Amino acid sequence: MIMEHADIRIQPGRQAEFDAAIKKGVETVIAKAKGYKGHRVVKGIESPERYLLMIFWETLENHTVDFRGSPAFQDWRAIVGPLFAGAPTVEHFDLLIESK
Repeated sequence: MIMEHADIRIQPGRQAEFDAAIKKGVETVIAKAKGYKGHRVVKGIESPERYLLMIFWETLENHTVDFRGSPAFQDWRAIVGPLFAGAPTVEHFDLLIESK
C-alpha cells in the first residue's frame, strides 16, 4: 500500500469552507477512484490554514496515472482548488513500520 501525503495551505479565514469542501471531495470523488483504500485528513492547530491529506492507494500508479489522468481529478480540484493558497506539496510513501 502507498500513502499519498499532500501538504495543503488554504486562504486565510476560509477553514470552515475548506473543511466542508475537502470532506465532500474525498467522499464523492476520491473514495470512488480505482485503488483507493482509505484516507485521513488533519488540520493545523498552530497553523490553522495548513492541512495534511493522506490517501492510501493500492499502488502508486492508482494515484499518479489512474486518478490524476482521469476526469475525476478535475472534479476534485474544482471542489477544493479554489480555496488553495498555492499548489499543494505531494509526496508518496511506503509503510515501513506500524504499531498495533
